[in-house]
Amino acid sequence: MIVDGFYAILDRDDEGLARALVSVARVLQIRLKDAPVDELTRVARMARRVCDAAGVALVVNDRVDVALAIGADGVHLGQTDLPLAAARAIAGDRLAIGVSTHDLAQVRAAVAGGANYLGYGPVFPTRTKANPSPVQGLDALRAAVVAAGTVPIVAIGGITPAVVADVYATGVAAACAIGAINDAADVGVAASEMRRRAGSRSRS
Repeated sequence: MIVDGFYAILDRDDEGLARALVSVARVLQIRLKDAPVDELTRVARMARRVCDAAGVALVVNDRVDVALAIGADGVHLGQTDLPLAAARAIAGDRLAIGVSTHDLAQVRAAVAGGANYLGYGPVFPTRTKANPSPVQGLDALRAAVVAAGTVPIVAIGGITPAVVADVYATGVAAACAIGAINDAADVGVAASEMRRRAGSRSRS
């Protein structure tokens, strides 16, 4: 699975939103934090169809079992989720595994553990999490890119079209924006603006 350009997150059961997101994203992650497993599985199957039609990779947040069951390309783990080594033991090479990181120690640990890619943030203040980790800023993001070496980093947290070019300038492989896109009055317009500001780094 290639992590590059715009990394989108589907945070609700909304096929229209999923289709709008894959029009600009290279990767779509399903993140329904409070959904029961049957609902998560149903939404993930819908997203699998949408991603297949668009040629976009699909990642399931937290749940290795659901990711394997619906034929996802990857699973994304937070710091309090199933440990990376345990997830790899279950999934083998069938899933790419991403890990959320919030400081350089976590970056180095995830790289040493064999993560396929890293999320890093929040880069800027964010309202999409109830208890976000401390804001990192662009300098810390740049240091994380250096620490990660060849492992790609997805920047996340408070990213908007106005700052996405600065985010890519740190050397990250991809950027993720949830609120700025998913909650926009017109998702298509917001996604197009993100793509325009990101230039060649977004899906064309």
